[in-house]
Amino acid sequence: MGQSDETESPRTQSVTAALLSGSTYRGLAEQKLSPAEERFERARRTVGFVLAPLVTIVFLLLPSGLDSAQHKLAAVLLGVVVLWVCEPVPIPIGGLIGVAAIVVLGVLPADDVLAPFGSSTVFVFIGAFILAQAMLRHGLARRFAFRILSFPGVGRSTWRVIGALGFVTLVISAFISNTATVAMLLPTAVGLLSVIAELVKRQSPDKEAFDPLRLRVGIALMLVLAYGASVGGLLTPIGSPPNLIGRELIEDATGQRISFLEWTIAALPICALMFVVLVAVLILLNKPEIKKLTGIEEYVAQEREKLGKLSRAEWNTLIAFTVTVMLWVTPGIVALVAGDDSSAYETISNRLDEGIVAVIGAALLFALPTNWKQRKFTLTWSEAARIDWGTVLLFGTGIIFGSLLSSTELAQRVGTGLASTFGLTSSFALVVFAVLLAIVVSETTSNTASAAVVVPIVIPIAVASGLDPFVPALAATFAASFGFMLPVSTPQNAIVYGSGAVPITKMIRSGVVFDVAGAILIMAMIPLMVAVAGLN
Repeated sequence: MGQSDETESPRTQSVTAALLSGSTYRGLAEQKLSPAEERFERARRTVGFVLAPLVTIVFLLLPSGLDSAQHKLAAVLLGVVVLWVCEPVPIPIGGLIGVAAIVVLGVLPADDVLAPFGSSTVFVFIGAFILAQAMLRHGLARRFAFRILSFPGVGRSTWRVIGALGFVTLVISAFISNTATVAMLLPTAVGLLSVIAELVKRQSPDKEAFDPLRLRVGIALMLVLAYGASVGGLLTPIGSPPNLIGRELIEDATGQRISFLEWTIAALPICALMFVVLVAVLILLNKPEIKKLTGIEEYVAQEREKLGKLSRAEWNTLIAFTVTVMLWVTPGIVALVAGDDSSAYETISNRLDEGIVAVIGAALLFALPTNWKQRKFTLTWSEAARIDWGTVLLFGTGIIFGSLLSSTELAQRVGTGLASTFGLTSSFALVVFAVLLAIVVSETTSNTASAAVVVPIVIPIAVASGLDPFVPALAATFAASFGFMLPVSTPQNAIVYGSGAVPITKMIRSGVVFDVAGAILIMAMIPLMVAVAGLN
């Protein structure tokens, strides 16, 4: 029989249970901190209690030149960002406070504000988290993790494990959405982390104080999954929604169509360099507790032997997982064959919406029996209900703020104001402005909304300045897939944050560095690759 949660050792249970126990948003009393860490955390959270309302009130009282709705939204959003960064209350609650403040201040009616909670992406989260629960509970994630570690040479060092996971993520996310990719690979990443955490725990001098949710190697593993998907999503036009939005807007403005092959040729060197930088940055900022995984190959071989054959529950989980992945991949295959501007692609992508596919896959877990006579199924609702609802709420509030930034035209107002202030008269200056604006906007809203807001700002600025809008608009499109600082910046950030293994301060630190590195790469390489690929 395959290994399930009932047959795992207590040690394995404790590590795996901690990683997806729904304890993402832990208070100080729920964590094992050193005295210095506790002082820092206490100060950070105390500052947030005072600073968040202060920033909001002061901005509300200051003259801004914005209309009333834009002014109030900006004030609330600034306060919410403080709540997210300082964490005086759990991050999802910070978002909900902001949503409540928007309605109370009269920016928009409650029904209009709350409508984005019905976004398809929210259902991707719910379905994917339920699938992840089943894969963890029945040991399938652990089996996948051991499979990756068994590849020649991979299991000998932590940086190879991190690089291998990131590379797999990058390749898959080039053809299916970043969100779906991360949702699909999260259980494997957690399985890898649980295996490495066991090895770290063996070497820990204080096993009682050991906390698998505070490992640097865990931060690197989770962030290479989230950020690797963003990098891979740039590789093809269908890899990420901002690509399709930007490409269409560029074609409308310039009359030039970027083919699938042309896009991939231009993006490949950028993605390759960004991936190398990503792995280097994550390992340097989050130095793994152990570098060499000595004895891992023998350990993996022994554990794989213990796992034995797939159990009925594992088979059922694998079926549900495979069906979900196949349905997620199908629109990409249709786009490759028929083109992403074909009616076939439009029909398939509309029918096989990511959120609906995730719900279908999750529903299969409640329909596939492990014992039909006893009417026992792969997953029970009480087990499924343990998913991280906080992350679902968090990203829902992020979608709300993104929608409001667009509908109130606050983002457009800020962008055009900045462009006027800085007097953008050269193509390079406009590229720099486009990249920085896209990254800043994507930090507090979705990548899709960032592209939809920033590219239409950049194109008319270029035209008014007598510049060719092609390169600045393409740079903005690429930069819109960035935004690595906060869980609300991208769905994949929120998903890995839901593992509980990435503290908000560590995500901000790694995200800032990779934002800067990525911005520099895009500014330097987009004009070069456009010339090499003959796009302009």
